[in-house]
Amino acid sequence: MPLKPFPGTIGVAPGEPGVHSALPPRNVGGNLDIRDLTVGVELHLPVEVPGALLSIGDTHAAQGDGELAGTAIESPMSVTVKLELEKDARLPGPWFDTPGPTRSHVDGDGYHVAVGVASDLMEAARAATSNMIDLLGRLHQLAPEDAYLLCSVCADLHISEAVNKPNWMVSLYFPRLVFA
Repeated sequence: MPLKPFPGTIGVAPGEPGVHSALPPRNVGGNLDIRDLTVGVELHLPVEVPGALLSIGDTHAAQGDGELAGTAIESPMSVTVKLELEKDARLPGPWFDTPGPTRSHVDGDGYHVAVGVASDLMEAARAATSNMIDLLGRLHQLAPEDAYLLCSVCADLHISEAVNKPNWMVSLYFPRLVFA
């Protein structure tokens, strides 16, 4: 499994009063779980409270886009950040720049790709996942539970089509180098 360490949770305090869970992502960050938020990335977050109150944690060694089973390869790590305040930025939500390609750590041997088609985006994602679990079982003799967890760690969900009503197409890309 190729590793690509990143913090799963990074964000600043929301402006609304009250107690807030870090689990749901929101416009000020939180549990973003975007594996491309890694070394060299420049992340921009809207600041809604004085001092911002930056929080970083939930560090992962690897995870697929979509975190299908709610799991990643959790690992301790040290994170170094450089903070800059851009006054009056008025950002509606997070955005980031990457220093280069984001997928090259898993592209070497190509992908198995399973496609889900449904009139609901989440159902299409579930169908792509179910199809990949079946495919990994047939091609690599994996038990369904093992295939599901492995997909959460290294497979990437992509919205492949959103234009042809009434159906959505979602593809799940599984890097073949895992079985090399």
